[in-house]
Amino acid sequence: MGNNRFDLLSLGEILLRLSPPDNERIVSGETFQKQVGGAELNVVSGVSILGLRTGVVSKLPDNALGIYAKDKVRFCGVSDDFLVYDDSQDARLGIYYYENGAYPRKPGVVYDRRHTSFDKISLEELPKEMFQSTRCFHTSGITLALSENIRRTAIEMIKRFKENGTLISFDVNFRGNLWTGPEAKACIEEILPYVDIFFCSEETARLTFLKEGDAKRIMKSFTQEYPISVVASTQRIVHSPKKHTFGSVIYSAKEDCYYEEEPYRNIEVVDRIGSGDAYVSGALYGLLAYDFDCQKALEYGNAAGAVKNTIKGDLPSCSKREMDAIIRNHKHVGPELEMDR
Repeated sequence: MGNNRFDLLSLGEILLRLSPPDNERIVSGETFQKQVGGAELNVVSGVSILGLRTGVVSKLPDNALGIYAKDKVRFCGVSDDFLVYDDSQDARLGIYYYENGAYPRKPGVVYDRRHTSFDKISLEELPKEMFQSTRCFHTSGITLALSENIRRTAIEMIKRFKENGTLISFDVNFRGNLWTGPEAKACIEEILPYVDIFFCSEETARLTFLKEGDAKRIMKSFTQEYPISVVASTQRIVHSPKKHTFGSVIYSAKEDCYYEEEPYRNIEVVDRIGSGDAYVSGALYGLLAYDFDCQKALEYGNAAGAVKNTIKGDLPSCSKREMDAIIRNHKHVGPELEMDR
């Protein structure tokens, strides 16, 4: 790993998640369960649990909610070295409210994340040595969509990391309630010349980047247009809010090869939030821990994404040992034990 202190750093907003218990409605329930999440925090948490050194770059309010979020970051084994704090009178932590679905009612999200402390983050608050401290830097389209200030800060951060030889990972993670398809396309195309590892679903590629052709042709086209090394695309089938099938395809430009495996079928969904981020964490772990082995990225990505659906909250919680057992069982043909013991 050379002189790098970290395998992976990410930039993203850390959020407070409030959810009615079980299948209660926001409009009628009386209580909320408090949790912490955020796309980029979910990613580095998953990679940390699997055994690599990670950190998150963000800004928190200097109050009790900020302390709660910081403690959760540390609990996941993620470094808080690059967290900065807002002690202004209007300091605030972004919030989102999540409501579970039950067929035919879909899950729902209400955002309350404007004018947060993270919205005011600037490069001047961060140490210059940060840009030489990691093998890989990750962020997502959610972060780019939040505000013009964050967008400019994130793009400049990507450029500075790239100048120092850092791998750049980017997840499109399009959210229609944060920005429009044309806005996302224009902004993301500005950073794609710097991206090494690109996560984009087939649906997003068609709707946001106006791509045509089959999924594999679309994935390869990104590497023909930009110096991207690896493209990963998740494939989720939602049979109902409580029953999903999850898999992916990964394309290696260097090998001109597609990697696929049997998807995880009939997943018993407890909480789907963060499952896409868990996939990214597993895929990045496979690439960073196994010298860009796309087969490993596929296996860990699919397993992490599938299993996160079965865990409450945004953050993953599967150890390397548990993940390896899940991957072995997924490949196994024949009867399985009902319990690991």
